[in-house]
Amino acid sequence: MDSSKFSTFFGNVPTFTIPGRTFPVETFFAKNVCEDYVDGAVKQALQIHLQPEEGDILIFMPGQEDIEVTCEVLTERLTDLDSAPPLTVLPIYSQLPADLQAKIFQRAPPGQRKCIVATNIAETSLTVDGIMYVIDCGYCKLKVYNPRIGMDALQIYPVSQANARQRAGRAGRTGPGKAFCLYTQRQYQHELLPSTVPEIQRTNLANTVLLLKSLGVEDLLAFHFMDPPPQDTILNSMYQLWILGALDGTGALTSLGRQMAEFPLDPPQCHMLIVSAEMGCSAEVLIIVSMLSVPSVFYRPQGREEEADSVKEKFQVPESDHLTLLHLYNQWKSNNYSGQWCTEHFVHGKAMRKVREVRQQLKDIMQAQRLPLVSAGTDWDTVRKCICSAYFQQAARLKGIGEYVNCRTGMPCHLHPTSALFGLGNSPDYVVYHELMMTTKEYMHCVTAVDGRWLAELGPMFFSVKETGKSNRDKRKEAAVHLQRMEEEMKEAEQKMVEERKRKDEDVPIKQEIATPGLSTPRRTPHRLGL
Repeated sequence: MDSSKFSTFFGNVPTFTIPGRTFPVETFFAKNVCEDYVDGAVKQALQIHLQPEEGDILIFMPGQEDIEVTCEVLTERLTDLDSAPPLTVLPIYSQLPADLQAKIFQRAPPGQRKCIVATNIAETSLTVDGIMYVIDCGYCKLKVYNPRIGMDALQIYPVSQANARQRAGRAGRTGPGKAFCLYTQRQYQHELLPSTVPEIQRTNLANTVLLLKSLGVEDLLAFHFMDPPPQDTILNSMYQLWILGALDGTGALTSLGRQMAEFPLDPPQCHMLIVSAEMGCSAEVLIIVSMLSVPSVFYRPQGREEEADSVKEKFQVPESDHLTLLHLYNQWKSNNYSGQWCTEHFVHGKAMRKVREVRQQLKDIMQAQRLPLVSAGTDWDTVRKCICSAYFQQAARLKGIGEYVNCRTGMPCHLHPTSALFGLGNSPDYVVYHELMMTTKEYMHCVTAVDGRWLAELGPMFFSVKETGKSNRDKRKEAAVHLQRMEEEMKEAEQKMVEERKRKDEDVPIKQEIATPGLSTPRRTPHRLGL
């Protein structure tokens, strides 16, 4: 943490430093620029392993794919070497099942060395005893939000200098260590940023904007942030909230917005929960929203991908990924929330238990908000309509085979291979998606097929059903009426603001000089100081 930055922001307050007990770490930079960081890391690991010195190795990699490849290549190269001492290669990333994650903390058998290949989860979140060598590839995965097209891009970026120092420091936790960086010293000094770009500047701020509005912040652009986010992101978030009905035409919080602010969720999900109570499907939507608040619950262990996929197909509802999640939860519930059942069906048991906790928490908030918990039974079309009411601004229409375009921005979107709609014989004409992620292509995550008429009904500001017999003149008339109504709203709001300012000025108390006896009399110094 950059303590000086916090200290300055809060008016140069004093900081209290507690030194951590770290041992000296020797850092070695690469002589030349590394072209392939996986190959470079494997070579460096083998070089360390073939030396007689003791100590475990920790390799930092950007993501799951790189980790799996590194583990494979490392194991292959070891078998090619004659009389190489045994090496235990262990991966660690968030999607790995808990029992395999726990293996990294077990001591290696006597005379064996451990090599852990990790994402930046091992940078700060966990400490493994016995690590003496760190190999840093110099890259990490970051999620960056683009407000213009409303898309998150999960891409590989170089780490910052602060990250690099933190990674190197992992070698000096239990004794003196060595850190090997796969980049040159010149790259470290001139090409890496001093610290990572703060998350507030690279994420969707709809939730933050809603919170600030509910706290009574009028002008968000003038709000004093420690790291001010881009103006585009704030305006885009306000626009999103206006679409959902949380803000009115003048940017003030509506009663729906105040209700949405009570839930610790993204605004579309809050909207979905509140609307579901009116539509009579709040029990189902509560489960779907809880399932969306944890990372993916399905996992595909290496070597058993086909088996995992065939098991997953049993749960899939062909028209919706959201309904697939609902179906999965209901099956788990009917099997008495069994952990054994999760293991058999390639489902993260820990994630499902978290879903159950989240569901209970949201249920309590709903009861406090006096929202009834009602079930739609087998009428799943109502649930799909409710999902459409929250995500209509993220609607896409069919363009080619498995390829869609966003109805508003024209952004190309593709069905993710893990989606229930992927590979169907007949792709639906219209879909809504939970989020758009850029990895190798623009992929839609968590997709539901919807009816085109629902979009026109629930999102009239964007979509309309083409009506025959309606002339252009009528349409222009309608648009003019709409524009006039918005202008009137704006005038009313401006008048209110002027009145508010006037009232504030009038309420300011007039300062009066208060005469204090004894102030005007000359002060005499006493002859003798006494108590």
